[in-house]
Order: sequence, then C-alpha cells, then structure tokens
Amino acid sequence: METPAQTVAEALDALTLNEVQLLLAEKRTALSTLRTGIAVFAFPLSVLSVLIATSKLYQVEKVMQWLVPLLALNLGLVVLGIYLITRAVRHIRHYDRMIDSLKRKHGRLAELLD
Repeated sequence: METPAQTVAEALDALTLNEVQLLLAEKRTALSTLRTGIAVFAFPLSVLSVLIATSKLYQVEKVMQWLVPLLALNLGLVVLGIYLITRAVRHIRHYDRMIDSLKRKHGRLAELLD
C-alpha cells in the first residue's frame, strides 16, 4: 500500500514531466519559427542575386518602376526574417533556462534529460 507521501511525490513527478513536455513542445515551436525566419530572410537574398546575375539583360532606368517596389518588398521580408529569428532565439533561450531550473529542482529529471 502506498503512503500519501509517495502518492504526492508521484503526482509531482508526473506534473513535472508534463511541464517539461510542454516546454519542449514550445521549444520545438520556437525552432520551427527560427526555420521559417531563416527561409524568409534567405528569399530576398536569392531574388537579389538573380537580379544582379541578370542585370546585363535589362536597363535599370527602364525597369525602375518594378525594381523600387521589389526592393521595398525585399527589405520588408528581410526585416520580418530578422524579427522572426531574434524572437525565436529569445524564446529558445527562455525555454532552456526554464528546463534548466526544473532540472536543478528535480534530480531525477536531470538524469532523464542529460
């Protein structure tokens, strides 16, 4: 027969494991945001490299009405990519700190995660 202290300890262990699972799920979400941010950041760079590679096929003065909005859109995508990347990195660090604090509180958890 289990004592009430053992039941409480098992419930706390289950709660702690659920907390860690939630934090790891949030960390995976932040990692996917990081991946999206990198892709959004890389797209304007590839568009600009194509424009530079094909620059001898067009005259800039004649296509300026298309280049200015395209460059503005690219600038917006670069800013969005940088925002997503920095936000994801901050969240990843935050979740890592929270998991580390849980590992310090619960020795058995540190054995599982290290």
